[in-house]
Amino acid sequence: MGEQEPETMPIEYRDTKDFEAGQLGELFLSVQWLSGKYPDKLKVAMQNSDTVFSAWDGDKLVGLMNAMSDGIMTVYFHFLLVRPEYQGQGIGRTLIRMMLDRYADYLRKILIADDAEIAFYEHCGFEVAKGTTALFITSVALG
Repeated sequence: MGEQEPETMPIEYRDTKDFEAGQLGELFLSVQWLSGKYPDKLKVAMQNSDTVFSAWDGDKLVGLMNAMSDGIMTVYFHFLLVRPEYQGQGIGRTLIRMMLDRYADYLRKILIADDAEIAFYEHCGFEVAKGTTALFITSVALG
């Protein structure tokens, strides 16, 4: 008899801000984001977000997107990340669709993307803003 492949659970999507710090740290480090080294800060950041949608494979956090908004006109999509071994399965697109549905009545939906990600976001309906430049001040505690 041939070996059977293990059954995969369908991805479950949740609207929650309740995460364990370790879950967030592991997810962020899986995509090599420095913020993964600060899981306690990530936990607070998610709790302070307006909306957080997450993707789960059983009890494993495999994707996440969060938003910050003024409550009526403008929403900023801050984080969107999917574990590398789960990329290419539509999880990121689903999280974006959920956010766009949640904030459908808002006038501006803003995100900042790395140059390598622009085509993905354009495919999801975003446009590059002409004549603008994203500016940052990033403070990172060393140690």
